[in-house]
Order: sequence, then C-alpha cells, then structure tokens
Amino acid sequence: MNLYRRALIGRAAGLGLAATLPRAVLAQSTTIPRFAPQAGDWRTFDVTTRVDLPAATSATRLWVPLPSVQTTWQLPLGDSFASNGTARVVADGAQGVRVVAVEFAAGVTQPFAEITSRVRTQSRTLGAAGGREDASTLRAALAPTRLLPTDGIVRDTALKVTRGARSDQAKAHAIYDWVVGNAWREPKVKGCGEGDIKTMLETGNLGGKCADLNALFVGLCRAAGVPARDVYGVRLAPSAFGYQQLGSGSAKLSGAQHCRAEVYLQAHGWTAMDPADVAKVMRQEAPEWIKRTDDPLIAPVNTGLYGNWEGNWMAYNTAHDVLLPGTQEGELGFVMYPVAENADGRFDSYHPDYFKYTIRAEQVPA
Repeated sequence: MNLYRRALIGRAAGLGLAATLPRAVLAQSTTIPRFAPQAGDWRTFDVTTRVDLPAATSATRLWVPLPSVQTTWQLPLGDSFASNGTARVVADGAQGVRVVAVEFAAGVTQPFAEITSRVRTQSRTLGAAGGREDASTLRAALAPTRLLPTDGIVRDTALKVTRGARSDQAKAHAIYDWVVGNAWREPKVKGCGEGDIKTMLETGNLGGKCADLNALFVGLCRAAGVPARDVYGVRLAPSAFGYQQLGSGSAKLSGAQHCRAEVYLQAHGWTAMDPADVAKVMRQEAPEWIKRTDDPLIAPVNTGLYGNWEGNWMAYNTAHDVLLPGTQEGELGFVMYPVAENADGRFDSYHPDYFKYTIRAEQVPA
C-alpha cells in the first residue's frame, strides 16, 4: 500500500491532507472519486485575451489565436477586438487556423490588443459512430510533420507497441496505455512543451507536458496507420469532478493552455483522448507522485480520458507546422499562445515580464 493510499484511508485524521484532495473525493463516503463527463452539458463562455507589448522600437507584429474548431462539441459564436495597432482576422485556409493579426508601427509606446471570443462547449463521450470524414482530412491526420515523423524510431516504437493489435481501436488503446505507462509529466518543462517526439524516443526522456505527451500519442498512432491529431486550446473553468489539475485554478488563464488529442476510429469517428492529463493527475494532483494507474485517485481519470473530455476547455485549432501570415521567423510547431515579433526576432511567449498577456473566461448565463 503506497503512502497516498494510507493517507486516503485515514484522511479524517488531519485537515492538512484534506486540503490537498479533490473536492469530489471529500464529498463522497467512498474513497474512489468520480470522473464521468456527459455530453449535453453545453455552456457559453466569453474568452478575452489581452496582450501588452513593450514600446515598439521597430515595426512589431502580433498574432492571437481564435477558436476555429467548429464541431459537435464546440461552436464558435463570434469575435471582437480592439487595439492601437492595425488589426484584422486572418485564416490559414490549408489548416483552418484563425488568428487576429495586429501590426504596430515603430514608435507606438504602449502597444496592446484585446480580443474576445464567444464560444459554446460541451463534454464529449465515447458513443455511437460519428459522421464520416473526408479522405483528405484522414490523409492529413496520417501525414508526418516536422515534429511528428512517422518513420525511423517512431515507426519502430509504434509497431512494437501495437504488436498483435488488429483493429484501429486495439491499436489506439495500446498506444494510449503505453504513453500513460511510460511517459510522465515533467513540471519543469516550459509552457506546454515542444512536441519533439523523435528526440524524446531517441534519448529515452519521455518526460514533458501536454504538447509532448499527446504529440507522442498522435505520432505513434499515425505511424501505426491510425489517423490522429493534436487539438490545441485552453482550459476555461474548474473541473466539475474536483480534480484541480483537470481545470483552470483561477480567473487568470494565462498558464491554462492545454493540448488534447483525437484519434479517428471507424466505429466512433473522431474520438477524444488525453493521456497527458492522466500523467498530470498522477504527478501533480496529490502531494506525492502516484505511479500506478489502479490507484483510486487515478483509475477514473485513466479510464475516462480514453474517449471522453470534460467541456471546461476551448479548442483553437488542430494545426501543425504553422506559417503565420506576415511572419519573418519561419514556421511554428503549433499555435496555442499569443505570438509576437519585431526587427530583433520573435518574442518569448513564455516570458511574462517582457511579453505580457492575460486570458480570462466568463461564463455567459443561459
């Protein structure tokens, strides 16, 4: 019995431990928490991103992602923006990325942009078959990208992990279990990680954050012949099931970006996946790192995040290798953060003292 199990059984003995446990655990007489998202829990949010840049010593460009995923679980309802630069909405027709692109002339002393998007979201569950996907979309979801190669060590690993699996569901489940069992959440990684899965596999360092671990799932699925894609977004609200790590912890969401994953299964269509969040709960939900998926705190999440998402999250896009309109700095592996650049190069999106931005979400009353 590990330390967390002993503490869980005896939690009534100390208020200090109670403060660290999910609300869902404390509210039940059983020690097993619940994690069971249900479709139909539609909510509407206004999501506002405010960016404040240093004085523009040269022409400065800013891009802020907009929710561009429109599907059965998300409906973008419109965007508005204000800025002291020249701002417009632009879209990447190839991958469907939408951003507000802003240009500031040299000499603007306090460059800013504020963008508000209204979006409806609901949870996703593993259910009946969805609509058929077109062949070009599925081909794109099998293709290699700069950070997601499908040959070499990635293919070799995918074939080993899925050995004996015949169906697409069996392959996806084997890869999901392998990522949860072999990769881990590394809190020291900047932002959401880079998603360089070839380097991860070559070095054996499978620690990372969501853009690393879910990219590993997606890349291995593609290499095994199962269409998959990353979905880049941001958490909007706390989890309804008490898990602190599965929702936003405050009104300020500047560090709440989160990448999820989807896999296309013949029986279900596009199917929700999030092995990275299983790893996050294992590493950070309790005071110590829990390394067993059958632990009562982990088991519901490990089971639930295969095929299900909670609708407290908004998706921006599913794009890889993105060339922002007007950029001078080359492609990005993905777009999930505000991005800016000037004559000196691209700003560090993770440097809050220099590149200041806030994200806030407010639920709109029904």
